[in-house]
Amino acid sequence: MAQAETKEAKEAAKEKQPAKAKKEKESKVSKVTKEQFFEHLDGLTVLELADYIKEFEDRYGVSAAAAVPVAAAGAPAAGDAPAEEAKSEFDVILKEIGDKKINVIKTVREITSLGLKEAKDVVDNAPKAVKEGVSKEEAEEIKAKFESVGAVIEIK
Repeated sequence: MAQAETKEAKEAAKEKQPAKAKKEKESKVSKVTKEQFFEHLDGLTVLELADYIKEFEDRYGVSAAAAVPVAAAGAPAAGDAPAEEAKSEFDVILKEIGDKKINVIKTVREITSLGLKEAKDVVDNAPKAVKEGVSKEEAEEIKAKFESVGAVIEIK
């Protein structure tokens, strides 16, 4: 008789576990703030981030493709001389690494959040773009960081 009671108690406990596990899972998800989520993403390598994106696309049936503009900009009239537009996006190019290769690799990792191997590949294949499409101020900050470790940077 005691065995039957314990067997029933175990079955009842098993039935309660999925609901309890579900509540624990929900509470874990709700405890992560948006800031914590993005801090986690900031710490990922490019390859890890690509895996996350692929999983997100597969799981939710969405695409991370860029939106295509509907209408193209019209060409300027023949009589109008194109005004020199102020450039708002710049590319930071590592021209030479200098004597402190390890420090340059560390700086590449800091700026790009690349993994060690990817950062080493960038340094080994100089001249190479380190960061593209950044503001003038950010480009100048990056250049200063690289110059402090002996590298030569070009901003285009």
